[in-house]
Amino acid sequence: MKTVLYYFSGTGNSLWAARMLARELPDAEIAPMPAPGLETVSVDAPVIGLVFPVYIWGLPARVRHFADKLKGNGSPYIFAIATNGGQVANTLVQLQQLMARNGRELASGFDLVMPSNYIPWGSPGPRRVWEPRCSAALEKLSRIAGIVRSQEKRPVEKGPLWHRVVFTLLYKLSHNQIPKMDKSFWVDEKCNSCGICVKICPSKNITMSDTKPVWNHGCEQCLACIQWCPRLAIQFGKKTPRYERYHHPEITLRDMIGK
Repeated sequence: MKTVLYYFSGTGNSLWAARMLARELPDAEIAPMPAPGLETVSVDAPVIGLVFPVYIWGLPARVRHFADKLKGNGSPYIFAIATNGGQVANTLVQLQQLMARNGRELASGFDLVMPSNYIPWGSPGPRRVWEPRCSAALEKLSRIAGIVRSQEKRPVEKGPLWHRVVFTLLYKLSHNQIPKMDKSFWVDEKCNSCGICVKICPSKNITMSDTKPVWNHGCEQCLACIQWCPRLAIQFGKKTPRYERYHHPEITLRDMIGK
């Protein structure tokens, strides 16, 4: 039975999760979630998976758009995996409610803890610190594969009650401000104008001006630009110059930009 896994990924965690899951599902393929702008997203596969990160304790704008525009024939088994640094909060409930408004059922939803990549709040630390999270995630993905193969319906996973209350409020207050949060990006003297940040930005939000990147206030806060910069020249705020960068070690720059 064909399965299509749609992913959105900035630093590789969600792409890796989609790949690992696809290995355990028969006739599975993966595809990136399209950028906003489409009137409808037509998917006719009998099993559909959405794999994406949690942004500011909720759904990324791209995932909201994709779920809102998702159309197709029949009643597919739809599930979701929300990768996060330890706080899934109410994200999967948000997705479930959004899909229900459009007459779609989210049959199951899973919280997948991965190394944190939100560098404005710090580094995930050295590999020996975060690697156990990847190992635990791989084990959980194997369990998820079994649930998906049997098309079992389960309540979506969610964080503690106070996470769902407090963090959902913060999400609602902040998510409309995300596109302009790119005003905190800047480049230091290590920048050599390679343009990788332009290529890897999923929102096409970065352009080059006088050989330096410029952010144009359409940011999704995926942080691909800062995490994939080969010279560690991109910064966010005042603290990131001293933080280690992170992207999933099994995902390459070629994987991310498709070249």
